[in-house]
Amino acid sequence: MSHFFAAISLILAGGVVSLVFARQHVFSRAAAAILISAGCAWGLVDTVIKLTGSVTHSAAFQYLNLFFLAFEMDGLSAFFLAVIFLVCLLAAVYSFHYMDDPGSSVKTAVTGFFFSLLVVSMAMVVTAANMITFMLSWEIMSLSSFFLVIHNYQHVENRKAGYLYFVFSHVGAMFLFAGFGVLYKYTGSFGFADVHTLPEAAKTLAFVLFFIGFGSKAGVFPFHVWLPHAHPAAPSHISAVMSGVMIKTGIYGILRIYALLEMPAPGFGYLVVAAGVVSGILGVVYALGQTDIKRLLAYSSVENIGIILIGMGIGMIGVSSRNPLMAVLGFSGAIFHVLNHAMFKSLLFMGAGMVVHQTGTRSMDSLGGLLKSMKITGFAFIIGSLAICGLPPFNGFAGEFFVYMGAFKGISLDKIPFAVSIAAIISLAVIGGLALACFTRVVGIVFQGEPRTDAARNQTETGATMLGAMGILAGACVIIGIFPGWFFNLILSAVSSLNLGYERIPAAPFAQIAGHITLGALVIVVLVLAVAVLRSWCYRAKPVSQSGTWGCGFTRPTTKMQYTGSSYAFDIIQFFRPAAPLEENHVPIAGRFPAGTRYESRVHDIAERYMEPGVVRPVQFVFDRLRWIQHGDIHLYIGYILLAIVLLLFFV
Repeated sequence: MSHFFAAISLILAGGVVSLVFARQHVFSRAAAAILISAGCAWGLVDTVIKLTGSVTHSAAFQYLNLFFLAFEMDGLSAFFLAVIFLVCLLAAVYSFHYMDDPGSSVKTAVTGFFFSLLVVSMAMVVTAANMITFMLSWEIMSLSSFFLVIHNYQHVENRKAGYLYFVFSHVGAMFLFAGFGVLYKYTGSFGFADVHTLPEAAKTLAFVLFFIGFGSKAGVFPFHVWLPHAHPAAPSHISAVMSGVMIKTGIYGILRIYALLEMPAPGFGYLVVAAGVVSGILGVVYALGQTDIKRLLAYSSVENIGIILIGMGIGMIGVSSRNPLMAVLGFSGAIFHVLNHAMFKSLLFMGAGMVVHQTGTRSMDSLGGLLKSMKITGFAFIIGSLAICGLPPFNGFAGEFFVYMGAFKGISLDKIPFAVSIAAIISLAVIGGLALACFTRVVGIVFQGEPRTDAARNQTETGATMLGAMGILAGACVIIGIFPGWFFNLILSAVSSLNLGYERIPAAPFAQIAGHITLGALVIVVLVLAVAVLRSWCYRAKPVSQSGTWGCGFTRPTTKMQYTGSSYAFDIIQFFRPAAPLEENHVPIAGRFPAGTRYESRVHDIAERYMEPGVVRPVQFVFDRLRWIQHGDIHLYIGYILLAIVLLLFFV
């Protein structure tokens, strides 16, 4: 694994150099972007080579003369590593022009340092081979991302988002510590080799603890409360990394623990599907109710985590039902969607970042008509929107198609597996329809129509690195969607590492399915191109005129007569009102000559409504009461350490 360590060392060097030369703003940004992207490129190439070879690589180092930091790379960790390196490479490139603020050179350098630390820690998390290494890497990842969330710490809402993320990160970490405690109790080792020997009751307890801990990081409902606050607060390239890959470390953790426990009871599959259904549907419903473009994208991540969980649950049910095709299709679809979501969600956050960077606002109802002046950003965002809706010929369709197929294989089963498979199919269809409504709303409100405020008028797109990163991600969404076969071979290598009990997963049937997807995608592309050519030919000699849009009888229509985000989604939100309470504030229109009025609406997240007073505030209350422990006296700190050692001696 020498190339892996060389790559993460180069990434970390980028952050350190950025910090050292913080006062040289251009050099600091350039050093961070070049070194981090170079390290990611090195790691990506090495990881893909290892992934195609399907060979396990390992390394270990002694830590404090007491423990070993152990690392191992198999098909599953290599796949997640490839996704991490790819997204972080493009995010580093994007950051060069996005962070171009000479007045904040030190803050920019600090962000570059913590960004490099986040990339390195994520890479270490997915390659950790024992409990010590995993939790050390996990804590570094949580702390570095916390400092990135509070990048704009001068704003109260950003500090609140950071505190909320900090609380949920460490409450989730406590569940992970408890889960590892259960493993250590029965194995007596910090390694993972003997985890499969646990009794069934211990496996159940461990899986539930880990699912809550990892689910908190992944943004699984109802542990997602931090996510719609933290992602909008961070810089857009960091939002892309957090949504595109960091929350996937939670998905990796669930998959890894499932593989280590070696095919636990079927109830786990039902639990995971249920969590996926709730997360998927409510995530997209809450996204529909948002007017902040980055907050909408954050809730959409909850939706896509739900789709991934549905695929994982289908795979687990297939294993417990001894249905190998269902198992492989479910897990493959879930892992494929990990890659696809990383591509299109990073693209969407970068597109939103360009909009916010140029207009200075995240409110969709203040935008409009941007496609005319920001064509590259607009078309890239449209591609990402089509991909996230699961429409062919884009990559979102390919991943969800395999999840659908896995669920349809479950229809042949009896009783509960049959009912769960039907629920998964219906839920995927509902999620897809709601996602289409959500992103037609975003594209229509932000990029089409007319500018609603001065912030959206005469804006242009600048920054070659920002446009280049978006262009590459848009191209990836198209290429993966049309030619999923090669990528699916890499996915099968990852699925093979889950120890599903099958000697070898044959690639031929899945290659045939991927070939059919390619054929269908090419037919769609040819038809679209043919219609475009035909339209161009039909209009070749006709003059093109411009006139105002029909004002529905009004002689002087204004931009205020356009649809708003709230009005577009109102009927759908009303349908889901029990799970998404709608708060409306408006002055009633009265009299023959009514005065001016205003309307405001807000969709409440029921998890946030109850989790914040039930979890966040009690934790903050306890921590506030423990402030006296942190007083700055080094002598008492040493005393705490000695007291802890003495207490531990009674148990060891």
